[in-house]
Amino acid sequence: MRILQQCIYFPPEVGGLESHAYYLCRELVRLGDEVTMVTSRSKPEAPAREVMDGVQVIRTWFPGKSPAGWIAHTLASIPTYLPLARQADVLHAQTFASAPPAMLAQARFGKPMVLTLHTSHFLRLAKRPAWRPVLRRIIRAADWLLAASEEIRDVALELYPHPRAEALTNGVDTELFRPIGAPPRTMDGRRRVIVPRRLFPKNGVEYFIRAMPLLRRELDVEALIVGDGPERPRLEALARELGVADAIRFLGARPNTEMPALYAEADVAVFPSLMEATSVAALEAMSCGRPVAASRVGGLPEIVDEEVGTLFRPADPEDLAARLAALLRDADLAKLGRRARDRVVQRWSLERLARRHQEIYRTLLNESR
Repeated sequence: MRILQQCIYFPPEVGGLESHAYYLCRELVRLGDEVTMVTSRSKPEAPAREVMDGVQVIRTWFPGKSPAGWIAHTLASIPTYLPLARQADVLHAQTFASAPPAMLAQARFGKPMVLTLHTSHFLRLAKRPAWRPVLRRIIRAADWLLAASEEIRDVALELYPHPRAEALTNGVDTELFRPIGAPPRTMDGRRRVIVPRRLFPKNGVEYFIRAMPLLRRELDVEALIVGDGPERPRLEALARELGVADAIRFLGARPNTEMPALYAEADVAVFPSLMEATSVAALEAMSCGRPVAASRVGGLPEIVDEEVGTLFRPADPEDLAARLAALLRDADLAKLGRRARDRVVQRWSLERLARRHQEIYRTLLNESR
């Protein structure tokens, strides 16, 4: 099949949605499909056209990272998108913001359209009266609606009762994200946790830092914060203010290829999110054999439970510290990590994800003939 995908961001951009889109496209190519991705040239150094692991990537004009920039990019991509859509079998918009070109091609050429709703940004806009009719129109246009979590699916169905809506959790490259070994024990028995979060308010890293003084009353712990963003100066200042700067290392953004080694250095991965669809990073940590401590928000409870880690109340440093301390003391920590790895391999491998997409594409293609 010839699949035309569109997503505003794509590697070399780093993030959960970007990783999902890339890995899905790559796996579809491995399974025999022809895949083209229309995306933005959000990184000026990225080429306008290239082939990445068999995926034809076409990058179009991008004015900036803002809602206005997203809209401008999407509309400006239409002249590039439509000739590609005419030749495609199935159109797939990754996020509602990428849907307008597919909707236009659907109307003009009669091509089936799949829409995936991914992010907490959708959940925020769905609460705003001015945006609800816009989102409803986009959801109605889709021939098949996918959501990255049950919460996103349920919110979408409140907007419009789509007859073909399903929650399909993002997949993980279990070959790249695999256990490397047990965390190295320091001479003094210090525990280490990793917080792989971009530094934006919604990711709740502030509350992890506020939990660190409480946690260190119980255990000798250090933290690796992997990710960058506009909150970094404020968070570094907060760590100094709370007297925990010596126990927190801000490592900045790291490519996916470096993450398995970083997970191997940690006992537990922590996700203190305030809003979350389904965290690809949490699945990647689990795939590396690490137990996960996560906020009880969004799609995180769909992947994390007491069998593989622990959940805590969002924006609650006291509960975070107490739950994380208990997890770090758990004598079965290594067993939890093995269960986490097994769960990801069984439920969220890339091949399973890609084959389900192929089933959906084939169904729509057969119906359109």
